[in-house]
Amino acid sequence: MDLAEQLGVTHVTVNKTIARLQKSGFVTSQPYRAIFLTDQGRRLAAACKSRHETVVDFLRSLGIPERVARKDAEGIEHHVSHDTLSAFKRALSKRRR
Repeated sequence: MDLAEQLGVTHVTVNKTIARLQKSGFVTSQPYRAIFLTDQGRRLAAACKSRHETVVDFLRSLGIPERVARKDAEGIEHHVSHDTLSAFKRALSKRRR
């Protein structure tokens, strides 16, 4: 799969991003080969996924339609503070009881 095409960016952008991820210890790769997450990369990916799902779940709990909640979460999750995310989790936990 061509990442640049899939993501709608240039090959230069993909190469720079992969190099930055490698330098940060999140991935390993070889030219024209697969890209693999390191343990550190897997932990970060899991944390990002959890953060996204918490925001989506919170928005859904307010009655926001699934499609809209997923789209809105893409922006919110990058800016929401740890304190606010924790409050979202507490509110969701109370609703589930």
